[in-house]
Amino acid sequence: MLPRPRGVIFRDPDFGSRMLRVTDGSTNFKRPGTFLRTAGNGETNMWSRDSHKFYVLGSGGWLYAFGFDPINMKVTTLPGAQPGQGLLLPLRAATFSVVDPDVVYGTTGKDPLTITSYRFSTAVSSPVIDTTTCGTSPPLMKAPLVVSDDDLLAATNDTRFSISEGGPNAGAHMFVMVYDKTLGCRWYNTQTGEMGGQWGPAGNATSSDRFPIRHSYLSKNGRYVRILVDYKGFYVWDIATLKVTPCYYRGMQALECNGYGAMGYSSFVNGPAVIGGMQVAKRPLNNLARITELVYPVPSPREFDYPLHFTWSNDLAGDNTPVCASNYNYEGETDIDRAYAGEIFCIETDGLASTIWRFAHNRATWIDPYFNTQPSGSISRDGRWFLFTSDWDAQLGTGADGAPRSDVYLVNLN
Repeated sequence: MLPRPRGVIFRDPDFGSRMLRVTDGSTNFKRPGTFLRTAGNGETNMWSRDSHKFYVLGSGGWLYAFGFDPINMKVTTLPGAQPGQGLLLPLRAATFSVVDPDVVYGTTGKDPLTITSYRFSTAVSSPVIDTTTCGTSPPLMKAPLVVSDDDLLAATNDTRFSISEGGPNAGAHMFVMVYDKTLGCRWYNTQTGEMGGQWGPAGNATSSDRFPIRHSYLSKNGRYVRILVDYKGFYVWDIATLKVTPCYYRGMQALECNGYGAMGYSSFVNGPAVIGGMQVAKRPLNNLARITELVYPVPSPREFDYPLHFTWSNDLAGDNTPVCASNYNYEGETDIDRAYAGEIFCIETDGLASTIWRFAHNRATWIDPYFNTQPSGSISRDGRWFLFTSDWDAQLGTGADGAPRSDVYLVNLN
């Protein structure tokens, strides 16, 4: 299937879902002819609360926001942007407000240790918290090689935020920072084990492990942070306590810790691929061993070459809304030889049945080592729209920067 022009609605030929190409080679006007993509983690709120705005990421770290008309499935130009262009956001690592569709949060290149809000209607940026004032041990200092990660999240009606920071890049950070607008800061130094701040107990974490942080993600109830560690697994921190629970890739096979995942309100979903590539596990964050298998039986053939990327930004209290996923062949193979391969689908999470709703083929061809060729997705808060990245069967060519081109696409989840 040839790539459609930007802005033209078309239907997936296999499932009939309405789709739209959001970007093309001209969208990233700061670097014309280069790739566009979605956030790579599936956790970030790329959609506004009312589904009338979203943003995409361009090569070079530029963020472009667009308006969206969900009735007519049309991308629109926001005030302040040139006709047909995205609004260039003065942020990096952005995530939309949980409650206010006019607000997006992020950090800036000039001040990566300050969480900042941006209001679209006024085009005004305002500081939320300068995390160097949070009283960490040792003190967090502004310096050229001291930055924050792209894992900023807001929860509990924008009253609580989390971010990891303190190192030169992802995989080398040492602080998980939590800021509560009422209580103040709370922090965890994962390289010393020390916790402190303006609320909660101070002392050492219950886990004796010491590690650098790859990413950290806040649950939607604001109670837990999942901390990812390269090649090792992840940890869950019960923020109001000193309790840190490990989930290792090796040595804890029964906990099914492997695979990409997504945080819900108080639960976590991942694709451990212990018994097959379509295995999907759900567990409460306060009991990682209480696993519910969401896909049963796991479809045959039980291959392991299609890792699942999840997005659950539509989740609510109760953790019963569908979780959505996209996958790709990690060896770059393009043949679709089984159900769910190279697809976008959503999975029932309420435990009443094991329903999988299939919507489209994402047509993403993984070209190692370019992560923008993976079909990472972001679901709207109302659960009706799914943004994803695709190089459209590698038909978009090579960009002006030498990297494979990818664009952002949209599928209607009806």
